[in-house]
Amino acid sequence: MTFRRGQRVEIYRKSTDESWEPYMDEYVGARGVITDPDTSKNDPIDLVEVTLDDKGTHRFPQDCLRVLDE
Repeated sequence: MTFRRGQRVEIYRKSTDESWEPYMDEYVGARGVITDPDTSKNDPIDLVEVTLDDKGTHRFPQDCLRVLDE
């Protein structure tokens, strides 16, 4: 799936990607908005920047994200 800026997403599960860090577990279930779906920050292609509701901005692997229909 291709993510687009402004889409509402949920961190719905832990990622199987090696870039998943243990501290990210606390964000499972959190919702937010895609703020940078591309590689402009020189991160691996599979990371997407998400601004989570009341939890700041973080980069997550794509396989833990799902688009919400809100």
